[in-house]
Amino acid sequence: MNLATEPFFDRLSQEQKQILDTLQTPYYLLDERAIIDNLKISQQVCQASGAKALLALKCFATWGVFDAMRPFLDGTTSSSLNEVRLGKECFGGETHAYSVAYADHEIDEVLNYADKIIFNSINQLIRFGQKAKDRGIAVGLRLNPQTSNSSFVIADPARPFSRLGEHELDKIMAVADEITGVMIHNNCENNDFAAFSQSLQDIESRFAPLFHRLQWISFGGGIHYIDPDYPLQDFIDCLKDFSDKYGVQIYLEPGEASVHQGAVLVTSVLDTLHNGKPLAVVDASIEAHMLDLLIYRQSAPLAYVNDTPYAIAGGDFDGVTADEHSVRIYGKSCLAGDIFGDYPLNEPLKVGDKVAFGNAAAYTMVKKNWFNGVDMPAIVIIRENGEISVQRQFDYADYKDSLS
Repeated sequence: MNLATEPFFDRLSQEQKQILDTLQTPYYLLDERAIIDNLKISQQVCQASGAKALLALKCFATWGVFDAMRPFLDGTTSSSLNEVRLGKECFGGETHAYSVAYADHEIDEVLNYADKIIFNSINQLIRFGQKAKDRGIAVGLRLNPQTSNSSFVIADPARPFSRLGEHELDKIMAVADEITGVMIHNNCENNDFAAFSQSLQDIESRFAPLFHRLQWISFGGGIHYIDPDYPLQDFIDCLKDFSDKYGVQIYLEPGEASVHQGAVLVTSVLDTLHNGKPLAVVDASIEAHMLDLLIYRQSAPLAYVNDTPYAIAGGDFDGVTADEHSVRIYGKSCLAGDIFGDYPLNEPLKVGDKVAFGNAAAYTMVKKNWFNGVDMPAIVIIRENGEISVQRQFDYADYKDSLS
C-alpha cells in the first residue's frame, strides 16, 4: 500500500506511539516515509517522460526533511526572495525564481540564488530581464491561458481581471527573443487527467507559435498525479509527446503532490461542552495552524483519537456529518468560526484526549501565524529509519520576536 494513502495511525509502531505520548501538544508530525512514497511517483513520472520535478516551496518549505526529499527532485521553485534563497541554501539543485512582482531593492539578491527567473508580466521582464541575462540566468515569462482547473475562485489564476501572467499572444511574441521558457500554472489539486489533457490542448491552440521557439516549459503545480486512480501512464505519454513535439524540457512543480498525507497536526482536548450537540476545544487553531481550512471553508480530515484510527475525510463544512450527535471540534482562538469539523466518533471526547488531524503538511506550516498568541505547534519528524526527531519547538520569545 502507498504509505501516503494509508491511515496515518496505522503507520505508527507501538514504540513510536509511546514516544509521541510524552510530547507536549500541539505539534505537526511529519512522516518522511509517506513523503518519500509520494516522491517516488514523481520520480517515476520524470524518468519515463523526461520531465523534471521541482518542489514548490510556497506549499511546503519545512527544510528539516529536505535531505530525505532531495534524491527524488531536481530542485525547487519559489514565489519570493526568501523562498528562492531557502531553496538554494537548503535544498540545492535547480532554483527557479518567480514572483508576482519583484521590487527594485530585491532583484539583485534574487539573482544571486536563481538558475532561472520567471517574470509575471512583460513590464517586469523589460525592467529586469537584461540584468538576469547579463548574469547568465535563464529568463522566462508566466503565461495565463485564461482557463483553469480550479474549484475555488480564490485559487483560480484565470479568474476575471487576473494579474497572474500574460495572455495576449501578439504582445508575448514581441518579446519572445527575451525569454527561453515559460511557466503555466492553471491547476489546483486537479486529479482529472482528461481535464488536464483538454486544458493542455487549449493552451496549445493559444500559444503553439511561441512554444516552438522555447527551450523549456513549466506546467506548474496542482496536478494530482499521485492519486491512486490517476492514469499515470497516460500522463507520462502526454508529457513525453508534448516535449518531443516542441523540443522543450518540461518542468513540474509538485507541492501538495509531494507531501500529500505526509503529516498530521496532533492536538489535545482542553474542554468539552454541549450546545445542541457535543462540542470540544483543542489546543490548536485552524486560523493559526491550518489556515486553508478557513479560507476554503472546509473541515479537516480526522486521522486518529488516542489509540483509535479514523479515516474521516475533510470536505465542505456543514456537510453530512453536521448533526446533533457528531462532535464539533473547535480551535482555541477567539474566532467563532475556528472549527476543525464535525465528526461521528465511537465514544465522546474527554479532556486530555489526543486528536490528530490529517493531511497537515501542505499549506500549513508555511501559513502558520501567531493569532491570539496561541502556542505554535512544534515540528516533529518520523525519519525514514523510524527515529523520531523533535525538529523545532517554539516559545514566548518566538512570539515576541515576531512582533515589534
